[in-house]
Amino acid sequence: MDFDAFFKEQLDEIREDGRYRVFTDIKRHRGSFPHATRFVDDETQAVTVWCSNDYLGMGQHPVVLEAMHNVLDECGAGAGGTRNISGTNHYHVELERELADLHGKEAALLFTSGYVSNWAGLGTLASKIPGCVVFSDALNHASMIEGIRHSRAPYKIWNHSDVDDLDCKLSDFGPDVPKLVAFESVYSMDGDIAPIAEILDVCEKHGAMTYIDEVHAVGLYGPRGGGVAEREGLMDRITVIEGTLGKAFGVMGGYIAGSADLVDFVRSFASGFIFSTALPPAVAAGAAASIRHLKNSDAEREQQRERVAEVRRKLDMLGIPHLPNPSHIIPVMVGDAKKCKMISDWLMDNHGIYVQPINYPTVPVGTERLRLTPSPVHDDGDTDRLIHALSDIWSQCELARGSIAA
Repeated sequence: MDFDAFFKEQLDEIREDGRYRVFTDIKRHRGSFPHATRFVDDETQAVTVWCSNDYLGMGQHPVVLEAMHNVLDECGAGAGGTRNISGTNHYHVELERELADLHGKEAALLFTSGYVSNWAGLGTLASKIPGCVVFSDALNHASMIEGIRHSRAPYKIWNHSDVDDLDCKLSDFGPDVPKLVAFESVYSMDGDIAPIAEILDVCEKHGAMTYIDEVHAVGLYGPRGGGVAEREGLMDRITVIEGTLGKAFGVMGGYIAGSADLVDFVRSFASGFIFSTALPPAVAAGAAASIRHLKNSDAEREQQRERVAEVRRKLDMLGIPHLPNPSHIIPVMVGDAKKCKMISDWLMDNHGIYVQPINYPTVPVGTERLRLTPSPVHDDGDTDRLIHALSDIWSQCELARGSIAA
């Protein structure tokens, strides 16, 4: 087999479909984000980033940077190995305590990313609990799906956020069958929020464990940034809360939080934890500083909500279609992969506005979009330039204007 010819054929196919992903080479500047520098061959361009998951700009916050600088000088660069062999640093222990406190749980466990925490957490629980059946929301993240598949446990997919369908599927299994229900709080592409209380009611009715992914909610919702479940007073009813340190907290890493025995169980059996080099101590210290700050400061969340509302209002004024939702994510709907990529390129080349096209397989074909994430670090000038540029390209592409019904 001519392997390179096969690779080229597959790449040519996704290029033709408009789905080929091009990484944008940028450099963020401390203290001036979302403004950054783009590198194209030997030239540079000033850009404004509108698609970052650093939702609150905490990756630039002085408290976070100071903590990381101090611990880098104190401990050096790497952790020195896996947590079991030589890599458990005191700053990992402190961070896990902060996370357990954030979610009102007995314990927390760090992973190298949110992807790994889902893959290892779900995979370990589903594979090690005898006879466990997993019930997965139809729009769960790829990391959750991979963890469930890796477990080789039987699973059922329930219609997205459909509590009646979940109830029906759980009813097919008797009370002696261990059940694990996995879902997200904020779904990152449409920006909708799960009916958590109703889901928990059904799970409790059937004696099912619950596993919630709060990756796109931690730091952003709740009086201390504990996520949507904290905001709604539901954390104590959830078995496992999973989150990330790489989005609203501005650093990197993932985690789970739950009872001491459950967390110790995953720590003892999850290969994705046991055999992974630990996070650098400076990263752990920066994450802990970010969490502590957001536990006590609501200013960033308030500013973000105001900016999100302003962008939505201005899009509505010009008839730029975007999905209505109650979250901080604004999906501007294009509906065509090639046009979506073309619009993204045009915004960058002509206005220095960086917003990535979101195409299949991340979203279904025909629902291609630009995913905007307004933040406290965007100012009025940034917003006006974005809105005017979108209106211009919408006219050039002769795209339909008007609102999208909820």
